[in-house]
Amino acid sequence: MSAIRLIVGLGNIGPEYEDTRHNAGFWWVDAVAQANGARFARESKFHGDVARATVHGNSLWLLKPGTYMNRSGRAVAALAGFYRIAPAEILVVHDELDLLPGQSKMKLAGGNAGHNGLKDITAALGTPAFWRLRLGIGHPRTLNLNQDVADFVLHAPRRDEATLIRDELERSLVVLADCAAGHLEAAMHKLHSRPKPRPDPAA
Repeated sequence: MSAIRLIVGLGNIGPEYEDTRHNAGFWWVDAVAQANGARFARESKFHGDVARATVHGNSLWLLKPGTYMNRSGRAVAALAGFYRIAPAEILVVHDELDLLPGQSKMKLAGGNAGHNGLKDITAALGTPAFWRLRLGIGHPRTLNLNQDVADFVLHAPRRDEATLIRDELERSLVVLADCAAGHLEAAMHKLHSRPKPRPDPAA
């Protein structure tokens, strides 16, 4: 199985979007860069912010597309094409409506479930056969919110949701070393088989 050579965090550019649910992918790659001493720099030929990180001796690219979400594929295809990175060597990190805050899942390929970033990357690469790390943000229906989805993802999570999302983001970094080393099955196993938190008996 191929090692991950490019990690793409999805989000929208601009300070007004920094704390919104749709920017969870940006948060994840920012955490990777910070943990590994990497710095993002704007690369116009790749239409976004790019960093190079070394994880346990394995080098990989980090990318935050500088376009809006529905044009994310332009940046991914440009960098992947230049460095000859195959779709199976790409991990796209994104917000996921179908998972609750505090949950995350990893998989190879699949549909886009209405996510415009995934839809555009699939079109730009000509295949859905890239890896995805799905960070749960919940759905307005499951969170008992009277919002449509477009409005929901473009707003900041409530304080309790934000804590769950940030905590899960930190926990999901457990996949990083295995992804960079090409141990994708091990990465998924670590992410998906973690014990669930035990209820507080005093609660």
